[in-house]
Amino acid sequence: MNVTELERKLIAAARANTPPDRVPYAFEKRIMALLPGMTPTDDVALWVRGLWQAAASCVAIAVLCGAWVFLNPGSNSGDDLSQNLETTLLASVDQGDQAQ
Repeated sequence: MNVTELERKLIAAARANTPPDRVPYAFEKRIMALLPGMTPTDDVALWVRGLWQAAASCVAIAVLCGAWVFLNPGSNSGDDLSQNLETTLLASVDQGDQAQ
């Protein structure tokens, strides 16, 4: 069936069967009776809960990474990380001096 034809038929059926203008008996009283039982949402509490969950997961990840670094036998090769970093960062500077 064609979607536009189906949509046209559904809209025509909805227009033919209009809802009554009469409001159900004591509708407003039932709604007003439900309002005191509802608690307003506290946006700050939602943010605080989310941030605490994020902090807990970050701590767990940090602990796992720290344990992996200390317990991994291949990571203690004796290389000086600061020297490797300096060599890597200054490699482009050294190449620029040699080109001139």
